[in-house]
Amino acid sequence: MTNKIIATGVVHKVPKDLKETLISNPNVLVKWNKLTPLARNEWICWITIVKKTETRKNHIDRLCVDLLKGKRRPCCWPGCSHRKPDTKK
Repeated sequence: MTNKIIATGVVHKVPKDLKETLISNPNVLVKWNKLTPLARNEWICWITIVKKTETRKNHIDRLCVDLLKGKRRPCCWPGCSHRKPDTKK
């Protein structure tokens, strides 16, 4: 693995599979690092909260497409419930 800087979220750390994807896609990595810590946190939570490996891979793929389109947060998702303990999951 190379020594590329990958910015993290507020509550969540970047998981290994997302790190590998970001490193292998330099354009996506640039967009990722320009996000706010809260936005990165939302993406990480949106990716890791799913149960199926297939769904998780789909979320990572969609993150790449959405970031390249200029989207900054996952669409149609209530947000990270881990950042606000009183929010329902």
